[in-house]
Amino acid sequence: MESMIHVGGISKSFGPVRAVQNLSLDIPRGQLFCFLGPNGAGKTTTIKMLCGLLYPDAGDIRIGGRDLRADPLSVRRITGYIPDFPFLYERLTAAEFFDFSGELYGLPAVEIRGRREESFVEFGISDYAHTLIKDLSHGYRQRLIYAVTLLHRPEVLFVDEPFIGLDPFTIRLIKNLLREQAGAGMTIFLTTHILALIEDLADRIGIIVGGRLVAAGTRSELERASPAAGGSLEEIFFSLAGPERPAGGTGIHA
Repeated sequence: MESMIHVGGISKSFGPVRAVQNLSLDIPRGQLFCFLGPNGAGKTTTIKMLCGLLYPDAGDIRIGGRDLRADPLSVRRITGYIPDFPFLYERLTAAEFFDFSGELYGLPAVEIRGRREESFVEFGISDYAHTLIKDLSHGYRQRLIYAVTLLHRPEVLFVDEPFIGLDPFTIRLIKNLLREQAGAGMTIFLTTHILALIEDLADRIGIIVGGRLVAAGTRSELERASPAAGGSLEEIFFSLAGPERPAGGTGIHA
């Protein structure tokens, strides 16, 4: 199966802090991969390296067969990134921000307007198209950033903590969107520490603790490797990632 995201032994340190240590992963096209871990585990550092915002101290990253360090612009053309706290131009309206983003992607004005109408309907923000971003609720800001990030129809989407502070309606909308996009062939890499929200979402799950990948696999594979077999994802997570986890990981390979 074609690997859309290849991570080969990457590491990243900040002074004495080893944020990510010798991380290797291969994620095929159309897979929704969820990176689980406690706060400070290395999730955001990893996703920033995959997006080219940080360079690893060692190892290599290939996105869609392209070397991220050698050809970053080519990689950015096929990727989208939604950080945990996205930056928005608050003095623009939702429509103005969408149109401005489309111009940055080099899309024709007619195409941008067509995609805006389609996206605003899909995300339920048509009634707020001419509302200043500063006046939008957190949930509607998140809907807008998804619409803008998907504007250029990326092949790979990176999402850092997609459900923080969202109401149940927006969570459901985003979960459905992510599953639909993965079903249509988009490769999605998301990070979270909210286990309950991804149990029925992810195709594969990786668990990172202290900068190290301790397990990766499907829900069934993680369960088979866990002493908490037959338990909830929460129980499986703690059995694999907790302080009593044996040194050397679980034997499941990414």
